[in-house]
Amino acid sequence: MHTPFQKAFLHPRHWGTWAGLGLLWLLVQLPYPVLCRLGETLGTLARPFLKRRERIARRNLELCFPTMSAELREATIARNFSSLGMALFETGMAWFWPDKRVRRWFDVEGYQHLAAAQANHRGVMVVGVHFMSLELGGRVMGLCQPMMATYRPHNSPLMEWVQTRGRMRSNKSMIDRRNLKGLVSELKRGEAVWFAPDQDYGSKGSTFAPFFSVENAATTNGTYVLSRLSGAAMLTVTMIRKGDRSGYVLNIGRAMTDYPSRNEHEAASYMNRVIEQEIMRAPEQYLWIHRRFKTRPPGEASLYL
Repeated sequence: MHTPFQKAFLHPRHWGTWAGLGLLWLLVQLPYPVLCRLGETLGTLARPFLKRRERIARRNLELCFPTMSAELREATIARNFSSLGMALFETGMAWFWPDKRVRRWFDVEGYQHLAAAQANHRGVMVVGVHFMSLELGGRVMGLCQPMMATYRPHNSPLMEWVQTRGRMRSNKSMIDRRNLKGLVSELKRGEAVWFAPDQDYGSKGSTFAPFFSVENAATTNGTYVLSRLSGAAMLTVTMIRKGDRSGYVLNIGRAMTDYPSRNEHEAASYMNRVIEQEIMRAPEQYLWIHRRFKTRPPGEASLYL
């Protein structure tokens, strides 16, 4: 469902937002290699102003990789913030670049897996991971094959209109992640529906399962429920930024044939292992600044200070 443009969006209270969007549009007209340098610099310069997020990233790395050396951890954090700065421009690229320009900067590996999964008009659950380039990844996936995506509606009606308009440049529709009935219906119709089960969505509808070295990570049961209700195929799609600033690689995985669909804990543990493998493609590009382990089992203390 596309949010219609409203005259209220032109009210002076939105002028700051429009100015920011206009500046972003202008900046993403620059050559891609220049955007890479600017984005990395922006992320590095922003780091001193994002101390809380830096602490969260450091704590997540400590929890997930307890044997990682302090030197490697700090280097990963530095690269993570460079990636965060680039993510701003990738959002503008996703929303404002024409198809022709987007196509120039990505390669696809494993498209045959998606085609095979959709044989006989079978629905496909496309499992995504929160890499920094996620917004652009959605645009790229849509250029390979238009699909539907789950999302959380933006708190600002104006930004909801802008982001939905941008995301639907190459995709079919956006579905509120809480709309279980709608998701199941689309999957049963044979659609490909993207969703990301790698964040902490709270205790409701979640199971505590291992994630890297954290024994009890709140993991959404959404994957398990959708799989049981829809009977859809399931595969991963992740987009990684190339290290030499030459663009991106969209990786489409094989359909998961051994997903344990009869036990919530086994299913959550399985999905977390799959997500771990995807993150290790480029751990410095993952969204470590998210409090992945904020929800704890009853009686357990917070893992964050």
